[in-house]
Amino acid sequence: MDEITRHCLDDDEPETVHVEIHLPARPDPDRLRAAFAEAMRRHPRILLRQAPNRWWRRRYAWVLTGEPDRDPVSFPGGTLEEARQRALTECPPLDASPPFRAEVIEHGDGCVLLVTINHTALDGPACLRVVATAAELYGGADNSPAPPPVRAPAEQRDADLQSVSGGRLWPRPARIAADTRHPGTPRNGMLIADLPVPARPPRAPGEQAPYTVNDQLLVATWLMVARWNSAHQKRVRPVRITMPVDDRPRTADMPIGNGTRLVEVTFGAQERELHQALTAHGPADRKEIERLLRTTAARTRALKSADRPQLGFSGDLLTAPLLPVGVRAAVIRTLRRAAGPWASTTLLSNIGRVPYPLDFGDAGRAGAVWFSAPARMPRGLSVTTVSTGGRLQLALRWSHARLDDSAGDRLGALFAEALAATSYAPQEQVPEVPQRAAGPDEEPSA
Repeated sequence: MDEITRHCLDDDEPETVHVEIHLPARPDPDRLRAAFAEAMRRHPRILLRQAPNRWWRRRYAWVLTGEPDRDPVSFPGGTLEEARQRALTECPPLDASPPFRAEVIEHGDGCVLLVTINHTALDGPACLRVVATAAELYGGADNSPAPPPVRAPAEQRDADLQSVSGGRLWPRPARIAADTRHPGTPRNGMLIADLPVPARPPRAPGEQAPYTVNDQLLVATWLMVARWNSAHQKRVRPVRITMPVDDRPRTADMPIGNGTRLVEVTFGAQERELHQALTAHGPADRKEIERLLRTTAARTRALKSADRPQLGFSGDLLTAPLLPVGVRAAVIRTLRRAAGPWASTTLLSNIGRVPYPLDFGDAGRAGAVWFSAPARMPRGLSVTTVSTGGRLQLALRWSHARLDDSAGDRLGALFAEALAATSYAPQEQVPEVPQRAAGPDEEPSA
């Protein structure tokens, strides 16, 4: 994953992951810097930089530095909206260790620890593990992770593998219909939302849930895309959602780097039958939503249990060191452009419940956490979710080449409605509408 990402870097679409942790009070600068410095020593794999590259080498080379080349912690002042824009436009460099920065921004009655990660070297869960260690060192409170969720038993996974239908091998997936007054504009836009976690059916102790919140998010994403494209009079195509799966432990010995593997969940022929019924105006048919949730649950259980490489077998082939890295880079960039029409519709990255308390002692415990993943073309859209305190934190991120900020706002409201439609016992109330982070030339919204 590191290598393919490195081949395709583009200054117009920085490969950043943004993480913002909301705290009730401002941490002490010296103590926070000392805590991060020690946390990085305890997780030495985060202290790396890329060695000078030569096109004839067979691999990109990384150097473990042992000590940071620069202090990643800063207190820059300014507003949260300005810090979010930096996270979308200014990628931490790969030639200095560590490949992330952590800014403390005063916001309201508290503050926000906003971490920007260079995704070429590191992913969000790995960096969050380092932040959890820093929180423990800063505040002295135990930040041990909660137990991981229990996966389905082996016999259930085998049954799920047999239940996943194939369909056509290479159907062109749907794209989010473009809606922008400024086509060709570079960079990303982002919407931040705080939503209720959708309810699931009650179950007896020890009984497996018929579907997970992750399955509800997948169905809500499909419903959002289907309704958006229907409103824009686009042809019905399969919706293919790329979903990261992370099997790493969250303990102190968690591997640091890009450790997720990517699977693709396809909503194809079976969902085509439901398309007209579920994209019509008015509330979605509850029975059809329930049926779709259970079908999706079987698919995702099968995909999570399947044994496959991190980026699939094609990813292993493309990164085999048979040719010099400069030649492979040119080949992969060409293939990426040629295969663009077959890239997935969107990325859904569900971090799940934050496994650490993120207790910073006198600065308090995290009240909310947001992540956002890159939204590079040709997808042009990513959906990232995490839950804390019984609430769902959503970050919708889009390429301005596909959507302008007004369209992104409307798409976020559509996702909120779609997620509410997946709730087991939806209450008769208007779904909460998310608030977008203000753009660089806009006044922040109230």
